Amino acid sequence: MALVNPFLSPTRTFLPLRVSAPPKKVLRWALYSPSLKPSLRSKHASCGATADIKAAPLADSEEDRAVLVGPTSEKEGKGEYDWTEEWYPLYLTQNVPEDAPLGLTVFDKQLVLFKDGNSQFRCYEDRCPHRLAKLSEGQLFDGRLECLYHGWQFEGEGKCVKIPQLPADAKIPRTACVKTYEVRDSQGVIWVWMSLKTPPNDSKLPWFENFARPGFRDVSTTHELPYDHSILLENLMDPAHVPISHDRTDWTAKRENAQPLGFEVTERTDRGFAGWWGTEKEGSKGNFLRFEAPCVLQNNKEFVDKNGETNYFSGLFLCRPTGQGKSMLIVRFGSTKSSPLVKVFPKWYFHQNACKVFEQDMGFLSSQNEILLKEKVPTKQLYLNLKSSDTWVAEYRKWMDKVGHGMPYYFGHSTISLPKEPAVVEHAPAGLVAGQSASSPAKGVIGTLHAPNLANRYFRHVIHCKGCRTVVKAFQAWQNALSAVAVTLVALAILVSGKQWKAILLASASLCSIGVYACSTAITMNTTNFVRTHRRL
Repeated sequence: MALVNPFLSPTRTFLPLRVSAPPKKVLRWALYSPSLKPSLRSKHASCGATADIKAAPLADSEEDRAVLVGPTSEKEGKGEYDWTEEWYPLYLTQNVPEDAPLGLTVFDKQLVLFKDGNSQFRCYEDRCPHRLAKLSEGQLFDGRLECLYHGWQFEGEGKCVKIPQLPADAKIPRTACVKTYEVRDSQGVIWVWMSLKTPPNDSKLPWFENFARPGFRDVSTTHELPYDHSILLENLMDPAHVPISHDRTDWTAKRENAQPLGFEVTERTDRGFAGWWGTEKEGSKGNFLRFEAPCVLQNNKEFVDKNGETNYFSGLFLCRPTGQGKSMLIVRFGSTKSSPLVKVFPKWYFHQNACKVFEQDMGFLSSQNEILLKEKVPTKQLYLNLKSSDTWVAEYRKWMDKVGHGMPYYFGHSTISLPKEPAVVEHAPAGLVAGQSASSPAKGVIGTLHAPNLANRYFRHVIHCKGCRTVVKAFQAWQNALSAVAVTLVALAILVSGKQWKAILLASASLCSIGVYACSTAITMNTTNFVRTHRRL
């Protein structure tokens, strides 16, 4: 179950299409299900209506217009869009620390997430009202969040309940409180409602139907990435790049499988868009893709196995903007029928493979982020979108034209709003020297993996994943123990006089050395960046 699987189409028997009247109103955007499938298919729309080619470069001839994404009748939205009145994915529930606060961001808003004494999730503005110190640098004390600067403690709805420096006869000022944000724990993900003025709209909270099906199992990973969340979404909704960029990353991605794709756009709303896609070789569109504002992307299939049983597969991508030039992604791959490989390989193997996939993309996506900021023009003046590969990309940028004016910054198809703060652009490492540097800390003690550096795999993934942190620590402990035993055995072999004992001790030391090598390899797989061998400094 590698990261690229949602964009690949192995030979399967897909269900026949059914046609029925579309529902009058959909209150929530559920994950693809048979009940939604017929209504979407009946709202057939041509994929050619997604871009204006007049401003696109090199699109003057009839030949160009035949292959590039064509003009659209969609108009730029005039209504107001408030980016704060949305739910944003903060973290996988299973990875939220039990004993420490967690500092997170949504766009430029800094938040702190923690579990109080009642095991209830709380989310505050990450700023102490006393002297503006980050509360995420603090600690949990008896279920209360304590600022480490002067020990002020907060609980519940942000109320300050203790100030050590306050006289015994003085009351805590009412203004000594922090702003709070509403959070929900839904299907294994913590979501935050970013508006401080409007009550949470639970009808906007995403619900993924496949993840609620009996027998559905998923492998979930979290990744911090050095490029804008809009570029991340654009990359994730681009199946055409998978055979090229991720060639031989798993058992299915192969560059010789690169081919034209077919698309059908079936929905366009202020909440996003949806439709079907498939490869030219398959001759059908068996993959269903949905983008839901502001940061949810789903790619789904249903197929019939040899026993005639319908199985469901989902590739879910939750993309949170963490500042201009940065993003955090929660990836969830699951199905009602698990591959035997999932039972054979440990979870950390799939996690490191997912890290490898993002490192394969990182170089060109970071450069794309840099060029967009440098050129300062809408994407239709820069992109050459093909009908046979880039329909979803064009749809996404057109959606930005509708609602982007209500965001802190955006790059749309025809319009843009430039960010007030410059992007933090960090390029992927290239070559052996850069690969070694990316595995070492940018700050802190030499040899320490904990380093705030988005070029470092440990920082991008492992620190956000309890399972991988535990595995790395376990392998490090075994490596140290086996190394010590190997040295001891060699020393004993030197001291003893019997040849038979020398042979036994040296053989045992060799086995320990093999164990040390295996542990070192596992640690490297979890903490060292993928580097393309053809790239040089």
